[in-house]
Amino acid sequence: MTTHTQTPARAARVALIGDRSPSVTSHSRVPLLLDALAAHDRLVLDAYWIGTEDAEEPDAVRGFDAVWVLPGSPYRSEAGALAAIRTAREENIPFLGTCGGFQHTLLEFARHVCGLTGVAHAENDPDAKDLLIAPLACSLVGHEGTVTLTPGSLAESVLGTDRSIERYHCSYGPGRYLDTLRAHGLRFTGEDETGQVRVAELPGHPFFLATLFQPELFGDGSRPHPVVRALARAAVRHAELAGVPAGA
Repeated sequence: MTTHTQTPARAARVALIGDRSPSVTSHSRVPLLLDALAAHDRLVLDAYWIGTEDAEEPDAVRGFDAVWVLPGSPYRSEAGALAAIRTAREENIPFLGTCGGFQHTLLEFARHVCGLTGVAHAENDPDAKDLLIAPLACSLVGHEGTVTLTPGSLAESVLGTDRSIERYHCSYGPGRYLDTLRAHGLRFTGEDETGQVRVAELPGHPFFLATLFQPELFGDGSRPHPVVRALARAAVRHAELAGVPAGA
């Protein structure tokens, strides 16, 4: 009698987009989060750091099961960050953008979906006349605040609540053209206490979520934030659907 052994699925491959630095707390948290996902949730991720300059290459994130654009802006290459986001959006690769990743998610969508080719990010181009991402009236560096989530949204489903206390470390956020982004399909599903946009998602995509807050800063890193756990689950699903055997 012949015994058939099922080939184990490969580990989900995740592209970590950012210019890795020991001075960025979110970057130093990533190894802890990956270990915790494997130990507590049995979500094993094969993670690769890709600097934003390397992300400019056309195939930089193709073949990955998830793309995570991390904090740490200004990035060395705005073009590289935008290219990674665009590939994830257009090719249905699970995606998470946090802090600077959130800001560049809006910038990519504005330029490549809405046709707002001249809009800029003030951190990258402070003298630009048409700013989509502008300095915040009050810096959120070290700030913690309530985020209210839209009922029925991906964000609410992921967090399991309609209100959450989140941590920030940024000084830039969205200003103009939010109605234009909405009209072209981007959905804003989280607001702070003053009604300012803090979460964005893309309906119809397998998993596409961006937060101005930093889920990497949740707790002490031993228990991943629900947003990070949701990205990991989406990556594992993507790897399973791809059906590529281990070692391929």
